[in-house]
Amino acid sequence: MSRTVLGFDRLVAFVLGLVLVAAGAGAAAWGLGQLTRVWAGAPQAVSTAAAGDVYGRSWWPGAAAAAAVVLALLGLWWLFAHVPRRSTGPLRLTGSDRSGALAVDGSSAAAAAADVLAEVPGVRSASGRVVSDRGQLVAEIDVTAEPDADLAEVAAAVDATGAQLAQVIGRDDLRGRVAVRVARRQRQGSRVR
Repeated sequence: MSRTVLGFDRLVAFVLGLVLVAAGAGAAAWGLGQLTRVWAGAPQAVSTAAAGDVYGRSWWPGAAAAAAVVLALLGLWWLFAHVPRRSTGPLRLTGSDRSGALAVDGSSAAAAAADVLAEVPGVRSASGRVVSDRGQLVAEIDVTAEPDADLAEVAAAVDATGAQLAQVIGRDDLRGRVAVRVARRQRQGSRVR
């Protein structure tokens, strides 16, 4: 979610909270008969006759339809604005200047690192990608190990591969996240190499 959407969410939540608190306090004061002490011009009774007159006007159906379309579009925008977009695209490398930009596809580099990890004895599979997570650049690698794998060997391979990935991408702001899952059952016909 972008900072703009987050700021808009907070503003709307704050305003909506204030409106609800004021409406609740007003309803409580009205129910207790104390509303006229706070608001001198408060009506003693509420009449809905004016609202009934508006419904009978010829322009009302068109205005209601237009308002419904605007609210539906606003709702769709709001929903799509909250869909997490974690992809990063090409990463700009150090050494880029006015003469040219150096870039690397971080997810391809992370996938290549995962392929290296998949060759480690005891690793069933691995996958990798680079994402943006809460404003941070994160290389995510998921490893599935065989149940009888030597986890110390897998951890050492993960450390070495992570260091190589950081060197290849060459960005100081890159963080790493590795999830090692152990498979429940040994794959048919496979043994730890």
